[in-house]
Amino acid sequence: MKHALVTGASSGIGYAIATVLLDLGWQVSGMDRADATITHAAYSHHSVDLTDSAAITDAAPSFVSVDALVHAAGVLRIGKVGALDHAGGDLMWKLHVDAATRLAEALIPAMASRGQGRVVLIGSRVAGGMPGRSQYAGTKAALIALAKSWAAEVAPNGVTVNVVSPAATATAMLADPNRTAATPKLPPIGRLIQPEEIAALVSFLLSPIAAAITGQDIQICGGSSLAG
Repeated sequence: MKHALVTGASSGIGYAIATVLLDLGWQVSGMDRADATITHAAYSHHSVDLTDSAAITDAAPSFVSVDALVHAAGVLRIGKVGALDHAGGDLMWKLHVDAATRLAEALIPAMASRGQGRVVLIGSRVAGGMPGRSQYAGTKAALIALAKSWAAEVAPNGVTVNVVSPAATATAMLADPNRTAATPKLPPIGRLIQPEEIAALVSFLLSPIAAAITGQDIQICGGSSLAG
């Protein structure tokens, strides 16, 4: 049975990914500050504050045998230049980038030594830049740079590293009081992206048939990236 570590597994995109993998026969370890919301014989929950670097460093060695890492935990804070949320910026950097780096540091070398492994980081279409989202965009852009760099290092070892970048997605993040002043723009398909759609792509990238896909930033944008 393949084993995946999924961060942010208690809600939103992380929850959708964890449940899809369980349905596909994976063993899943969820890592989240929130309590478990999944009950399944093949699921184990690990309460870790992913903004606490020391806590991640302490917990990560317990998962060196996993076949896949999916870093889906995320948060959004907004602010235009001149009124940036510096505390929020620190929070996003720790959760999105530092957590990914510390988990990768522990897990990717072990995957490479075994000659196989999968890593998927959940990014955002906003990584290309958006007014009022500079700090969030910066952290998501950093994930793309990290993924491409790691992918180049471990491609000969059978390990793939990719980013999946959704447009506005129907999760609880949209109801966060910290973003009430910024209503998400619907993509051309006329609706928000569904977490299950992201989970389906992630599950494909974790599969054996996706072994030739690495170092990519794949957008699920509902047509938002189309010109015109």
